[in-house]
Amino acid sequence: MTTLLLFGATEGGLFDFDATLPLMAVQVVLLTFILNALFFKPVGRVVEEREAYVTTSRADAKQKLAQVEKLEKELRDQLKEARNSAQKVIEEAEKDSDQLYREALALATAEANASREHARREIDSQRDAALNQLKADSDKLGDLIVERLLAAK
Repeated sequence: MTTLLLFGATEGGLFDFDATLPLMAVQVVLLTFILNALFFKPVGRVVEEREAYVTTSRADAKQKLAQVEKLEKELRDQLKEARNSAQKVIEEAEKDSDQLYREALALATAEANASREHARREIDSQRDAALNQLKADSDKLGDLIVERLLAAK
């Protein structure tokens, strides 16, 4: 207790209302204003800026995501249309090639028939010529035989 008296403390009760209480109140208020000005406002400003940045970034991300989904849908539609177009082109090409094949087959068949008919006519004419030649030769041979038989008598 003697040490307290040396520092200027007076003996009294638990609650002495002298000049220290208002001084402490002024110190607390002053410290609150200083801390608020030096630490809490800048930290609050940084937190608000970060929150605003996060909010705008999130809104931008949602907007970009919506654009990406829209573009993805458009690309899917274009891909579907391209596949349909390609399928139609393939079907048309198959039809055209089938038509060309049939035409070429018909032309080849017609040429083969014409060639076969020409060959048949040529064979018939050669056969007729050979038969005529054979008939002429047989007539000559028959005449020669008759002539030799008559000459031998």
